[in-house]
Amino acid sequence: MAKTQLNVRVDEDTARAARERAMARGVSVNRYIEELVKQDAGELGHTFVEAAADFMKQYETVFAEEFGAEREGRR
Repeated sequence: MAKTQLNVRVDEDTARAARERAMARGVSVNRYIEELVKQDAGELGHTFVEAAADFMKQYETVFAEEFGAEREGRR
């Protein structure tokens, strides 16, 4: 995948924390931030899937009543 440069401005404390945490992990600041974003995106995706599953479970009977016959090929 091609890389794109992204410039951000953060306060000095945040920059220092990013450098320290990246160094502690043995990765570049770029890699550290990339991993954080990917992790965050994955968590959001997981949260969405959980919420959707919860919704479907709560309304399972409503969907079955409304669409059940069509799913089985009956009308």
